[in-house]
Amino acid sequence: MDFLEFPDVLQEVRGAMNHGRLKLTSTSIVFKNSKNGKVEQIQAGDIDLVNWMRLAGDFGLRIFLNNGQLHRFGGFKENDQEKLSKFFSHTSGKSLQEKQLSLKGWNWGTVRFTGSVLSFDVDRVTAYEIPLSNVSHCTTAKNEVTLEFHQNDDAAVSLMELRFHVPSDAAGDQDPIEAFRDNVMSKANIIQATGDAIATFKEVQCLTPRGRYDIKLFPTFIQLHGKTFDYKIPMTTVLRLFLLPHKDQRQMFFVVSLDPPIKQGQTRYHFLILQFNNEDEVLIEVGISEKEINDKYEGKLQKEMSGPTFEVMSKLMKVLIQRKITVPGSFIGNSGTPAVSCSYKAAAGFMYPLERGFIYVHKPPIHIRFEEVASINFARSGGSTRSFDFEVETRSGVIHTFSSIEKEEYGKLFDFITNKKLRVKNRGPMNKKEQQPSYADDELVDSDVEDEPDVYLARVKAEAKERDDDGGDVSSDDESDESFNPGDSGSEVAEEYDSNASSSSSSDEEGGDSSSNKEKKSKKHTEKSKKAKTVSETRKPRKKKERDENKPKRPQSAYFLWVNENRDRLKKEHPGISVTDLSKRAGEEWKEIKSKTKWEKMAEEAKKDYDKALAEYKANVKGSSSIPSTPVKKEKKSTNSKPSPQKSPGSFKSKEYISSSEGSSSDNESDEKSKEKGKQAKVKAEKKVKKEEPKSSEEEEEEEAASTPATSDDND
Repeated sequence: MDFLEFPDVLQEVRGAMNHGRLKLTSTSIVFKNSKNGKVEQIQAGDIDLVNWMRLAGDFGLRIFLNNGQLHRFGGFKENDQEKLSKFFSHTSGKSLQEKQLSLKGWNWGTVRFTGSVLSFDVDRVTAYEIPLSNVSHCTTAKNEVTLEFHQNDDAAVSLMELRFHVPSDAAGDQDPIEAFRDNVMSKANIIQATGDAIATFKEVQCLTPRGRYDIKLFPTFIQLHGKTFDYKIPMTTVLRLFLLPHKDQRQMFFVVSLDPPIKQGQTRYHFLILQFNNEDEVLIEVGISEKEINDKYEGKLQKEMSGPTFEVMSKLMKVLIQRKITVPGSFIGNSGTPAVSCSYKAAAGFMYPLERGFIYVHKPPIHIRFEEVASINFARSGGSTRSFDFEVETRSGVIHTFSSIEKEEYGKLFDFITNKKLRVKNRGPMNKKEQQPSYADDELVDSDVEDEPDVYLARVKAEAKERDDDGGDVSSDDESDESFNPGDSGSEVAEEYDSNASSSSSSDEEGGDSSSNKEKKSKKHTEKSKKAKTVSETRKPRKKKERDENKPKRPQSAYFLWVNENRDRLKKEHPGISVTDLSKRAGEEWKEIKSKTKWEKMAEEAKKDYDKALAEYKANVKGSSSIPSTPVKKEKKSTNSKPSPQKSPGSFKSKEYISSSEGSSSDNESDEKSKEKGKQAKVKAEKKVKKEEPKSSEEEEEEEAASTPATSDDND
């Protein structure tokens, strides 16, 4: 077991539990903070003691170093103890001892100082531990010692101070209260400006916090001395260093990222931004000896350093803090500089696309790492066509909007994001292929009008094209809406064939009615065509391709055959492992296997069986397709399913039917629908006429004979 990795582990920092990823190897222990990306590394040779301990709700790992520092990690499960114990015994030969904690609840006991840790023991068992690096101040009274602590903004509840009552010892030579205080102060993280500074820079312009400050660099901290405020920044709180050129090419920004931030009242400054002129130069004599330069800093500094102010300061910071300086990479904007002019909220500034993130200066300063980015969106700036907005959405759901970016920067930014393989959010119509995270094929690139791609123009074109394609269907929609319903009192046909219609109606009047109907239809058609159809309205649901169940499945490869045999074994060896980690582990073991002939032979046999089954399947499909089959067409349901009766040559026609038939025959431009209406009206008219025909004399005599009762003469 060469390494162990835990994707979600908690690190205790000043009372707050920070989420991150922990990786244990034979040479080091690495923890990466999920929130700010800070990486902390513990060398295996520096570890003195490793303990397994019970925490509130879960289990934890306690690592004590040779220099007296304490690191605590939580979020482990009970079954992780066995894995960790095997790992430490295999890699470093150290045993994972279980540390018991006192649960008595007594408030009196014994205080022990071990390295930089204060341990309060009750009945010889540890009740709690305090890393003295969290102590900001220590004061004493008659028999009391008070500890004040550094505050952590990320902690839900912070410990402000802790008081100990120390009984006096008359027999001892040393005062126990002073001894207690000396032990705390020797390991506490209290910044005291003692001795000479390594370098001093006078009247440096600072954008955040605003003002001019004298900057003094000490071996362990940075001091900012201003007219109103003073700040002391420990070197350990510096996360990253940035050196960014101004867009005018005459100034430089030197940015220092801090965690935890410096405080002024309720204001938190997560970034220290210094501004220098390129023409300003400085000559500094470093306040340390040549021997210390060679021994402690490995000759990376010189006794006298001269040059542009920003170069001298950045070089000193890099050596003292031991952090790399981040500079803009390959991105060059339309102005020929790596800076993109934009606005964040109400303040104007510059955005710099870096090799691993974006940084915005200066109010407020923002740094976004690529691993935090969920998607990028190019949005139209409010009403203006000369600029656009650049939206960055993080995985936590926060959206940073950089507005008022010049349109000429669009192509450069889009190419940069595509090369970095970031996901571009597209709010226009997308098909299935474009919705996949393949950024090289994104439709934002397609544009035939402008030299640079325009996402909004592409979206408008797509909507217009789909409206044009659906334009021919409007008439069919109108026809389906105007289905013939003679029983409806509101229909025009029912009024035309009304039984109370006057017999003197002429064909000219009916022709006028038909022309008015045409005008109404054409007007309705134009009104419908004017309605804009959006893409979402015209989109048709996709039909999934039906899979043939008789078609044989593809054979598995040798790797998958091996995985199926060993999946249960891998799960037993790594309980609680996720699917992705299991697949990674399986891939690593598969690469280490030297002889794979067993599974390769199984894969070849499966491939032969598949080819044989596929040939039989194709033969059956071909044979079934050769049999002639008569296609069955689905007939549309008509409104009147009864067949129309055949009329006799001498049948009587009413005047209404004659005039309507003449009007319809004279109209050569009537469509099939109007003919259908005419036929149905004809059937109705014939039924009505048959009801109203006068009866002949013979029929009347037969009815009278049937209705007259028989007389006496007839009976005789």
